[in-house]
Amino acid sequence: MVQTGERLASTASERYLLIYMVAVLVIITALVVVFFVVFLKRKNKLLEDRIKQQQAFESEIARAQTETQEQTLKNIGWELHDNVGQLLSFASMQLSILKMQVDADVRDKFKDTTAAISESLSEVRALSKTLNNEVVLNIGFEKSISNELNRLNKLKFASAELKVIGDKIEFEDRKHEIIIFRILQEFLSNTVKYSQAENLNVILEYTDKKLKITAKDDGVGFNMDTAEKGSGLINMRSRANLIGAAFSLESQPEHGVTLILDYPLL
Repeated sequence: MVQTGERLASTASERYLLIYMVAVLVIITALVVVFFVVFLKRKNKLLEDRIKQQQAFESEIARAQTETQEQTLKNIGWELHDNVGQLLSFASMQLSILKMQVDADVRDKFKDTTAAISESLSEVRALSKTLNNEVVLNIGFEKSISNELNRLNKLKFASAELKVIGDKIEFEDRKHEIIIFRILQEFLSNTVKYSQAENLNVILEYTDKKLKITAKDDGVGFNMDTAEKGSGLINMRSRANLIGAAFSLESQPEHGVTLILDYPLL
């Protein structure tokens, strides 16, 4: 009887010890799991903070570069309007004086030169306006695009047209207005230099939530996979990212180039 009691007591003790060890093991496992989860959350939080800091740093750099470029363009615009414009005006005036001092049969020979100087003066003044952000803001977004297309139409294209769809919605941040205009200017500049296009179209489509801008030429196009990503494309994309706009550039050889920009208005 005594041995049986001792055996039962030993079995109960072993059972309690086993339960105790299992409980300790469960607690340790739970602590490890909790520690691992907390560790992962902290690690993810640190990574998110680092990504946000990097994005904020890149946005600040892009913003600073944009402001520097705008100031540079403004200075160039002033130089064109004040200095180059004055020189062309002086040349036109001197030519007019010279015409009065020659025989009538010689004056006709001055017509082409006079017309060229006059056209150059108009072009310089028009270009100086598009380079000055204050002038662009004063004229307005759509009018500035229209003026730019009219200027290019005289120089390069058979047709360069602006189409507006929907009711115009004003920009809450007018700096974004300038940035979008500069993106379009970059696209138009590349079109003039490389596309060999005859026709150019820009469409502004206003909806309740966004402004969709589509610019398309009918030039030679290029292969998106093999084309070198130059500074122009990088500038356009970085400017679009700066204002939270979706940027897309599509092209195929012999099918022109299409720029699509989706800018959230709300």
